[in-house]
Amino acid sequence: MKYFHFLFFLVSFLGFSQIPSGYYDSATGTGAILKTQLFNIINNNTNSLSDANYGDLWSLYNQSAFKDNYYDNDQTIVDLYTEIPSGTDIYSFTPITNQCGNYSGEGDCYNREHVIPSSYFGGKDSYPMYSDAHFVFPSDGYTNGEHGSFPYGVVQNATYTSSNGSKKGNNFNSGYSSGFSGTVFEPIDEFKGDVARAYFYFITCYEDQLSTFHSNFSSSDVSAMFDGSTHPALSSTFLNILLTWNALDPVSIYEQNKNNDIYFFQGNRNPFIDNNDYVTEIWGNPLTNESLSKLEATTIYPNPLKENFLNIETKEILNVEIFNVLGKSIFKRNVSPQNNKINVESLSKGVYLVRLTNEFGAITKKLIKQ
Repeated sequence: MKYFHFLFFLVSFLGFSQIPSGYYDSATGTGAILKTQLFNIINNNTNSLSDANYGDLWSLYNQSAFKDNYYDNDQTIVDLYTEIPSGTDIYSFTPITNQCGNYSGEGDCYNREHVIPSSYFGGKDSYPMYSDAHFVFPSDGYTNGEHGSFPYGVVQNATYTSSNGSKKGNNFNSGYSSGFSGTVFEPIDEFKGDVARAYFYFITCYEDQLSTFHSNFSSSDVSAMFDGSTHPALSSTFLNILLTWNALDPVSIYEQNKNNDIYFFQGNRNPFIDNNDYVTEIWGNPLTNESLSKLEATTIYPNPLKENFLNIETKEILNVEIFNVLGKSIFKRNVSPQNNKINVESLSKGVYLVRLTNEFGAITKKLIKQ
């Protein structure tokens, strides 16, 4: 976020020092190792284990970090779907007074938006996920309903647009968002990084449960975003979307202040707000159109695989890494156009994820061995 008052910036900058001394000292690795190290640090939000804490989110949203000290400076709720960063909001919500209840249209009230839809992890009976403030954002109730359980993406033709420009429609199946053509929801640029970092938090904090979530999730909507593994945890298309959004919308003062308040509320932090370099150290950089096209053109065959040799048809040197569905790396080697056959005799029957990495980024493909 780019618009804020200098005095508030100074106060918030000083507040950024609230990361406890030594909090991230054990986060020393890279890739999946670093992700697990961060999991061990932040997987302790035990203050969010009951429905009472879900109710307490209303009180949390009444704290100063969630109020508008950044745009209109009017102390109303900063709402994901109605906040207009460069102009006057059409709708605004007074903390507590305007919380939902019922609504019939945009602007009626604000509620608690599960940026990762709660149906993915089991709904209102699943704690601490259901009341985890790091990905439950205050938002307009009606627009929250329009988002539903659709994955986030880049909208090509909008069927719904909120007052601040958030959109629902079919995904733009090209460029950095190529690979999916279903319905998606797109927040405005000001909040794209916020959404991305909420997802990176979620797949890190709950990495030991991701395969269970995925196997129990029946909807074809948001399941398109997740691959069921511990790492990378997101499908190639949506990982690249979130990596791009993370890069285009840097960490804001608003996020830093929320991170501090949430730490006091539930006892853990979002590491990707505290140190955004963790994103690229774990998942790499977003793919450019050219590098994405090269990787997408790479094929792995036969698939399903009934033999002991897997062929990687590529026009460049690639690192090939195979993961089981729990995200454990079980095979790694480089291939080239001249040396592209790998022996996978050691793999038992099942489903695997094949991560192909070039000098610019990575893409993940599913492999079935029969």
